[in-house]
Amino acid sequence: MTKRPAKPKLSGRTGRTGRTGQTKRAAGQARLAVCSWSLQPVSPEDLAAKLQATGIKRVQLALDPLRELPDVWFETGGFLAKAGIELVSGMFGCVGEDYSTLDSIRATGGIAPDATWAQNLTNIQRTVALAERLDLQLVTFHAGFMPHEASDPRYVKMLERLGQVADRFALSGISLGLETGQETAALLREMLEELNRPNLGVNFDPANMILYDKGDPIEAARILGPWLRQVHIKDARRTKNFGTWGEEVPVGEGDVDWRAFVAALKSLRFTGDLVIEREAGEKRVEDILRAKELVGKLWQK
Repeated sequence: MTKRPAKPKLSGRTGRTGRTGQTKRAAGQARLAVCSWSLQPVSPEDLAAKLQATGIKRVQLALDPLRELPDVWFETGGFLAKAGIELVSGMFGCVGEDYSTLDSIRATGGIAPDATWAQNLTNIQRTVALAERLDLQLVTFHAGFMPHEASDPRYVKMLERLGQVADRFALSGISLGLETGQETAALLREMLEELNRPNLGVNFDPANMILYDKGDPIEAARILGPWLRQVHIKDARRTKNFGTWGEEVPVGEGDVDWRAFVAALKSLRFTGDLVIEREAGEKRVEDILRAKELVGKLWQK
């Protein structure tokens, strides 16, 4: 068996080691990419065509289809490379997740539920192998509900599981990004400090702070600054009814103050990828183009 080339050394909490072959950003230029699942592709060819329509040839790739439908997706990496499309990171989901309400996702999300932990761990091990084959340097996911009190037995269990997952990715030289969601920035930072894994960081989604009603995105980004590995460009409106979902909307139409958010990222000297995500609506390519224009202009100022 051919020995796999060594990966670049991990860069610690900042997560700024570039992916092999990754294009360098010109001064003032945003490193934009698109979440593959936002485009709802049915094949690698379909994904490439839709990415071409956005004018962005960089993508965060959903890895679950490659694991679940290998007959369709197995050659994705090679096909996208031939199409001149760069893979900037991967993403995976967990089995049994129910996003219908905040209560349902709190009970079923991520690696927290005991009932799905064994299956999720098996899937994660297969996902690591996929990410390694694709030469990914970063993979992200929603970890699930994180208990607020260290005295809660579930808190210790969650730390143990997160450590186990992070260590498995680290063995393959891959960083793991926890997507912001069900917890406050302060709680997530506390857990990251306690876990103290050099390859563990944050995939920061400002809209999720609003959708889950967990605080101000700009302040949250500052709190989590040392751990930011990647940022999702997504917008939302905060709920008017406590305990219910906020509403995802096109970038620029929600409660994220994009001028202030981009300024905060610049003040943190963030040099990672800005990945446009759109999970609702019938005009996703159009919405992605609008996000591209808005954030691109702000980043150049």
